Amino acid sequence: MNIAVCIKRIPLSPGRWTLTADETAIDTSGSAMGWTLSPHEECAVEAAVQLAEGDGTVTAFSLGTPESAEQIREVMAVGVDRGVLLETDGSDWDGQATAAALAAAITADATDFDAVIVGTESADASG
Repeated sequence: MNIAVCIKRIPLSPGRWTLTADETAIDTSGSAMGWTLSPHEECAVEAAVQLAEGDGTVTAFSLGTPESAEQIREVMAVGVDRGVLLETDGSDWDGQATAAALAAAITADATDFDAVIVGTESADASG
């Protein structure tokens, strides 16, 4: 079974966060800022790895800045076979635009995926 799984880089909580000058986003330039994988995606990755165990493959897809490659390396360390990073400039993407970009990348990938697994929500934007 070939599985695609979507992952997201989120700010580490608790952590020291500062806002940008216009107070519309988190300033990611500070060294005190920590990042991690959303817990919802951790569950999705675990499910994907278990389902593909044996003769399947798991490919992780993420949309974010080049630094998001860190989270792709994290999931590869726990059994994901390949990672695809859709690089952005760091601007905010709404859920619909993010889903459309990830869906297009998954569809365009040469792998014929049997399943796509995602987390139930984004830990940094749920509510």
